[in-house]
Parts: sequence; structure tokens; C-alpha cells
Amino acid sequence: MVLERCRWVHTLGMRFALDVAYLDTDGNVLKVVRMRRYRVGAPVSKARTVVEAEAGAFERWGLHLGDVVELRE
Repeated sequence: MVLERCRWVHTLGMRFALDVAYLDTDGNVLKVVRMRRYRVGAPVSKARTVVEAEAGAFERWGLHLGDVVELRE
């Protein structure tokens, strides 16, 4: 899931953990976290987009801090 104009997320009410990547306006990965259920993430001030995926997806994809993500429709 891609959340535009977003700087923080939560997993309240979620049934599973998430991988969360915070991106700046150029798609640079600023922060990557694994959020367990029922957590509230701290805002990332320079983030403009958040990408959420099932826990473990970013490891499979090889997504790391500093990577550039290109989002397409």
C-alpha cells in the first residue's frame, strides 16, 4: 500500500506486522522499519510517502535505507 502525503503510520487494529518505508519527495528511502501489531510510529519529518507491505517483503525485495523507489500507477 502506498500512502501519499504521509509522515507516520500506526498498526492499531492490525492482525499482522508490517514493513514500512518512509520516502522523501524524490523517492529516496529515509527509514525502514518492521512494525509489530498495535504500535504507533514516530513521524519522519522529511517523509512525503509511506510504503507498507507484509512483514518480510522488504527483505525479499532487497529494499534498504538510501535506495530510490520509483512508484508507478
